[in-house]
Amino acid sequence: MDELVVLLVAAAVFLWGAVASRLERADLAAPIVFTLLGAGLVALGLVEAAGAPETLKPLAELALVWVLFSDAARVRVQDLRADLGRYSRLLGIGLPLTILAGWGLAKWFFPDLDGWLALLVAAALAPTDAALGVPVVANPAVPSRVRRLLTVESGLNDGIATPVVMFAIAGAAAAEGVAGASGLGPALAQLATGSLIGVVIGAAGGALLRLTRRKGWVAEDFAGIAVLALALVAYLAALVVGGNGFVAAFCGGMAFGATAGRRGRAELVFLEQASGLVSLLVWLAFGAIAVPLLLDRLTPMLVLYAILSLTIARMLPVAIALIGSGLDRNTVLFVGWFGPRGLASLVFALLALEELGESDADLAVTVIAATVSLSVVAHGASAAPLAVRYGRAEAARGPEPDGAVADLAVRGLPRRGHRTSRPGSGPAQDPGDR
Repeated sequence: MDELVVLLVAAAVFLWGAVASRLERADLAAPIVFTLLGAGLVALGLVEAAGAPETLKPLAELALVWVLFSDAARVRVQDLRADLGRYSRLLGIGLPLTILAGWGLAKWFFPDLDGWLALLVAAALAPTDAALGVPVVANPAVPSRVRRLLTVESGLNDGIATPVVMFAIAGAAAAEGVAGASGLGPALAQLATGSLIGVVIGAAGGALLRLTRRKGWVAEDFAGIAVLALALVAYLAALVVGGNGFVAAFCGGMAFGATAGRRGRAELVFLEQASGLVSLLVWLAFGAIAVPLLLDRLTPMLVLYAILSLTIARMLPVAIALIGSGLDRNTVLFVGWFGPRGLASLVFALLALEELGESDADLAVTVIAATVSLSVVAHGASAAPLAVRYGRAEAARGPEPDGAVADLAVRGLPRRGHRTSRPGSGPAQDPGDR
C-alpha cells in the first residue's frame, strides 16, 4: 500500500509539471490540486491521517528552512531603497498590528484557547504568500511598485513572524507542561543565537561564492546545489550551538542576498525548485490532515474567524500602516486584500502540532487550517479578475508617478514561463560582480 501511495504522489508531481500552465489558466493552482489529492488519499483509505503529524516534522522543517532562506535572499538590501518607507510601514506597523488583531479575535472567538495558543494562531496567519497570488504579482498590468510592494512584504514577513511563532509555541509548551519544553528565557536566547549564526554563515557563504565566481572557480551547474546546502548549514549550525534554526535560515538568506552579488539570484533557482517540490508535499499533507479535521469540526464561528482574519485583521492594519504613504484608496484596498495565507502558515501549524501534541494544539491548528483553506479559494478565484480590473483603472490614470521599478522574482510552484517586467525594467546590474 505504501508503494501505491508513493506511486500516486510521484505521478501527480510529474503530471503537474507537465500541464501546470494549462491548469493554472483555469485557476487550479498547485495548493488546490495537491490539497484535494491529500484529502482523496485519506478518503480512499490509502493514508491514515491520525498518524501523519509525527512523520511530517522533517518535511515541514525542510520546507520552512528553504522557504525562509530563499524568500529572504531574493530581497536584497539594494532592492529596498525604492519605496523603503512603504516597505517599513507594512512590515514594521502593518504586520505587528495584524498579529495583535488576530490575537484579540482568536481570544474572543475561541475562549478555550489560552493566550499563547491564540498568539500562535495570530502569528502563524500573519505572513502572506505571494506565490498564491501569482496572477497579481506577475501581471504587468498592475503597477510595478504595487507588485514589488506585495513581493517584498511576502518575502520578509514570514521570517519576521517566525520568532513570534516560536516564542508562542515555547510559551504554550511551558504552560501545558509539555515534556522537554525549554521555557521563554531559553527560547529568547535561541532566537538571538540563531540570528547571529545565520548572519555570519549567510554573509560568509555569499561572499565566498562571489569571490570564487570572479576567479572562475565556480561550477555553474553545481552552484545552485551549493546554495541549497548553505541554507541547511545555517539551520543545522544554529541547532548545534543551541540556537533557533529557522531564524538562522531567514537571517542567513538576507545576509546571502546582500553579499552574493547579481548572480546570487540565479543561484537561488535550484533552491526554489527544490523548495517547490517540498511545498507540493506539504500541501498534500495539509489535505490529508487538515481537510478531515475541518470536515469533523467546521463551525460557523470557525468560518467567521477565517473571514475576519482575511479581511478586517489584515486590511485594517494595512490601511493604518499606509496612511500618509501617498497611495490612493483603491491601491490600499488592493494591497490589503491580496495577503493570501499559504505555505508558511501551514508549516507553522504542522510544527505546533508536532511540538505540542494533538490534544493541546488541535483547536489552534484547526483555526489555521480553516483560514488557509478559505484563502486558497478566495484569493485564487479573485486574483486574476481583480488584478486586471485594478490594472485598467490605474492605466487610465496615466504612468506611475515615480516611474517603474524592476520586478523581483516570486518564489512559487512550477508555472508557465512569462516575462513580467515592463520594457526597460530588467534587473539592475552589479558592476562589482564580474
